[in-house]
Amino acid sequence: MLKKFQEALDKRKETGILRTLKPKFVGIDFYSNDYLGLAGNKELQLHLLLKVQENPQLLSGSSGSRLISGNTNTATETENYIAEQHQYPAALLFSSGYNANLALFSTLPDRHDTIIVDEQIHRSVHDACRMSHAKKLKFRHNDLEDLESILRKQTKPSYIAIESLYSMDGDLAPLQEIAALAKKYDTALIVDEAHAFGVFGYGLVEKYQLQKDVFAAVITYGKALGAHGAAVLCDETVKSYLVNFASSFIYTTAAQDFSWIAIKWGYEFLKLKPELSKKLHQNIEIFRNQNIETPSSEISPIQAVLVPDNQQLKNLQNTLYDNGFLTYPVHSPTVKTGTERLRICLHSFNTKEDIVALTRIIKEFI
Repeated sequence: MLKKFQEALDKRKETGILRTLKPKFVGIDFYSNDYLGLAGNKELQLHLLLKVQENPQLLSGSSGSRLISGNTNTATETENYIAEQHQYPAALLFSSGYNANLALFSTLPDRHDTIIVDEQIHRSVHDACRMSHAKKLKFRHNDLEDLESILRKQTKPSYIAIESLYSMDGDLAPLQEIAALAKKYDTALIVDEAHAFGVFGYGLVEKYQLQKDVFAAVITYGKALGAHGAAVLCDETVKSYLVNFASSFIYTTAAQDFSWIAIKWGYEFLKLKPELSKKLHQNIEIFRNQNIETPSSEISPIQAVLVPDNQQLKNLQNTLYDNGFLTYPVHSPTVKTGTERLRICLHSFNTKEDIVALTRIIKEFI
């Protein structure tokens, strides 16, 4: 058994795509999901520190799942607060966006249903679909005609799964049009807002006021909010169904109350600091003005630069690192061969000088 595992690892090593855990690098950050800089914001950290000093119990472990000993007033109050902020009837907290998607797509659809996913949907959704026993169909990325042709043929209850902002290409879903198709064909639309929350206010569902047309949405807090965890926004009936049947909720020890406090105050901090989002979008515009070819949206904090060769991509990343820039290469087979890319994440704290210097090096390679 170990020999089989080692052969697979050796093959990855030979092709230069072996993953290993490394210490956190020191450099100019163009690779993290900390879009608004909240993970290192001193003012936010000080407020949370004061909260802990006032109530050290926040740091205690929850001691069990929320169905046993892990439920607290803080968790319930935070869920009610999140639901109110997003104008949904209910919210259910999870330890991660992965677990939230696992709960939704492994629990709600059954073997009699169909899940129609964008071909670039997050891996967590694909993993959950395998657990659900539902039929899974893919539609071409952001292709409304292909999606409608699939919807037109459905005779069973169906779900559509999309992201509002995709993390590999950095492009936006035609959310309003897909919501209209879901409504037309009486299909439940589920939207992952992991990368849109905080970047576009409370996400694109809230921005376009599509709450009544989106069956459920996933908000994650480890990216723009600089915290940890996730929430499913949904109807009260859906929340109760997940509490009763979702394994990734039922059998997970609840997070400590500090996590829920950090999320709630994060929302308040976003209200107090609208300039962070404004600065982020200014930096996105600066990057776009450097005329780097990219499939990404002109308003996305994720800008993908295609370098269709694993070795050339590795050389580019190493050159950037030698110049103090931290970027993330996405090799095949994570993406299709020939679509390897450098994934650049822009932040509110990046400077114009650093963005220009970064793009100058990239231009030398492409």
